[in-house]
Amino acid sequence: MKKLTVAEMNRMNVRQFKESRKIPLIIVLDHVRSLYNVGSIFRTADAMRLEGIYLCGITATPPNTEIHKTALGAEESVDWKYFQHTMDAVQCLRSNGYTVISIEQCKGSTMLNDFVPEEGRKYAFILGNEVKGVDQDIVNASDGCLEIPQFGTKHSMNVSVTAGMVIWHFVSKSYLQ
Repeated sequence: MKKLTVAEMNRMNVRQFKESRKIPLIIVLDHVRSLYNVGSIFRTADAMRLEGIYLCGITATPPNTEIHKTALGAEESVDWKYFQHTMDAVQCLRSNGYTVISIEQCKGSTMLNDFVPEEGRKYAFILGNEVKGVDQDIVNASDGCLEIPQFGTKHSMNVSVTAGMVIWHFVSKSYLQ
């Protein structure tokens, strides 16, 4: 087996990405403090051609050198908006017909492996702060919670790893069937 070169991968450029049909999923970052996590999530959103990212509260915004280190330019291709208050982002999403889901460990959470997105529905996944998770008020305002089953001693995973897992699950259940 031979690794593909970048040219052989035949990736689209930023203009083509902007004009392309997107996966109807918006990622909402609720007070994510690590700029490297933010950049990594931009890169994953680009790779899966998501509709966009909403950056809320203390979450940093592009242009930013530290975001760029892990985004590698995805902050230029992926559409993003900033909201000072996450609740404003939730209300904006609701008014535009999105189903809003917090990625959090809650009573009554749906396990990620049991989640099947409804065809034709637009979704927003909210990911929280690296220490505190998604704010309880935001969880209360959500249409539901998704939880990633875990089997070790730790009670959580890195937010960018979590984002990658839930995004991949969503895309694989929605668009790769």
